[in-house]
Amino acid sequence: MRNLTLRQLRAIEAILRHGTIAAAANELGLTPPAVTLQLKQVEEDAGIILFDRTNEGLKPTAAGLAFVDAAQMIHERLRLLDDEIDAIKGLRVGSLRLGVVSTAKYFAPRMMATFGKDHPDIAIKLAIGNRAETIASLKNHEMDIALMGRPPKDIPLRSAVFGDHPLVMIAAPDHPLAKCRDITKERIAQEHFLVREPGSGTRISLEIFLSELPGRLDDLGTEMSSNETIKQAVMAGLGIAFISAHTIAMELETGRLVILDVIGMPIRRQWFFVVRTDRTMSPAMKAFQEFLTSKGAQCLPFFDRLYPEAAALAYHPPS
Repeated sequence: MRNLTLRQLRAIEAILRHGTIAAAANELGLTPPAVTLQLKQVEEDAGIILFDRTNEGLKPTAAGLAFVDAAQMIHERLRLLDDEIDAIKGLRVGSLRLGVVSTAKYFAPRMMATFGKDHPDIAIKLAIGNRAETIASLKNHEMDIALMGRPPKDIPLRSAVFGDHPLVMIAAPDHPLAKCRDITKERIAQEHFLVREPGSGTRISLEIFLSELPGRLDDLGTEMSSNETIKQAVMAGLGIAFISAHTIAMELETGRLVILDVIGMPIRRQWFFVVRTDRTMSPAMKAFQEFLTSKGAQCLPFFDRLYPEAAALAYHPPS
């Protein structure tokens, strides 16, 4: 293994991404025979097969996945080295790859701007995806810190809460339930729901909320791919939705949406920042983690009527 090169590791990663030698070679700007030779040399040096040759293409073995994981960690360390050298040269302090679930995109820019005032020399690259995409990026070492709801359990992670995350039921202002109080779970379950894709944090919370009602989860509602589409559909009167309060601040202010007064809601969740435990913490990562701990909650939209005063002030002390 001492003769292993970065070019060989890049070739293995490309084969994993594409599943064929030809596609990997095209990405790397090499000929297919050159990539085949690199793979053969690594397998011979390691004494083990990295990819099974199947009718569906090249499929990684356990050893192949271990090589890819090592390659990703090496690339991470080289990127940190770039930051360290730039800092020595006085060019910049560092960079940060920040990943957020789609619900967090409503406050992530404000968070980046606030952080940037104290750390103008740290460059942040923002990636937005749904929960599954964000978890996949964490698994593949494609981000340094992620902001999300429940941290996944199948990745070695450090996580900590940085703020309150209320989930609410919304409707159009002219909806029959808009002016009702103490709406029961049984009554709200009679409505037509507009929901996110399976696996999303808000959908899971809604399923838990309705799970004690026999048969209600069999046909949960109309599935839509984004919070923006759901909000537009609710405003158009196509149904109601269970959604993060942090996605509707503007619509509440302009009166285009209302929060329904459902017994047991809002459901209180938390925002977490997560970092892989096998990651080397760069100065930029440490600075952003400290920022989230001390100031992260202040960057979240504030809804003073969602909770009793004492609960609301827990995250947003008066200025």
